[in-house]
Amino acid sequence: MKYNIYVVGMGPGAEEMMTSQAVRALEESQVIIGYPVYLDLLTEGFAGKEFLSTPMRKEAERCRMCFEEACKGKKVAMICSGDAGVYGMASLMYEMSTEYPDCKLTIIPGITAANSGAACLGAPLGHDYCVISLSDLLTPWETIERRLRAAATGDFCIAIYNPSSYKRADYLRKACDILLEQFEESRICGYVENIGREGTKTVTCSLRELREAQVNMFTTVFIGNSQTELLEGKLVTKRGYQL
Repeated sequence: MKYNIYVVGMGPGAEEMMTSQAVRALEESQVIIGYPVYLDLLTEGFAGKEFLSTPMRKEAERCRMCFEEACKGKKVAMICSGDAGVYGMASLMYEMSTEYPDCKLTIIPGITAANSGAACLGAPLGHDYCVISLSDLLTPWETIERRLRAAATGDFCIAIYNPSSYKRADYLRKACDILLEQFEESRICGYVENIGREGTKTVTCSLRELREAQVNMFTTVFIGNSQTELLEGKLVTKRGYQL
C-alpha cells in the first residue's frame, strides 16, 4: 500500500491565490504540516484539520514528521509558501523519500513570490530572468556573489528572495554594490512586502535608492534589465515586440 503525501505550494497564503488543486489537496488532508507562520494563514479556512509544525532550521524534522504521520495511515499535506519546488520542501522530501518506500509524493505547484510580486509591480519579468536568494544559511556567500555577477553580466532581470534579516541586515546593500559594478545607478528596481497579505506594500526606485532601502524577509526585490522602464508607475520589461 502506498501512502500519498501532498507537498503543496500555497502561494502567498490567501486562499484566493491558491490553485484549486492546492485547495482540494488541503481539504482532503487530515494533517497539515508546515512552518508556523504559514500554518497561521490556514487555520481559519481549514478548521478541523490537525496542524503540526517545527521551527526554522528544523526542516528535516518537519519532513520526517510528514512521512511518519502518513505511515500511520493519515492523509497528509506538507505546505510551502509560494511554490513547493522554489526554495520549498519538495526537494528535501524527495531526498528523504528513499527511507520511506511506502510513501508516494504528489507535488502541487503554487504561485512563487517572483510571479506574485511581479504582478504587483507591473511586468518586470517580461524577458529572461533569474531568481537568487541572499540567504547564506545553506549557500555560501561567495557562491551568491558569483551568481549575482553572472546575472549582471547576462543582463538578466533579477528577482531577489530573502533580501534581509536581523542577522543579515546589510546583505541587500552588499548585493546592490555587486550589481553596481556593472549596472548604472539609475537602473529601475522595485520591491514588494507582504505579497498577497494584509499590508502589502510596493515601492519603485533606482538601484542606488534600493541600496539604502530597509527591507525584511517578507520582501521580494526586483532588479530590471537594461530595457526595463517605469511606465505610469509600473515596472515594465520589454519583450522586444515591434509596435
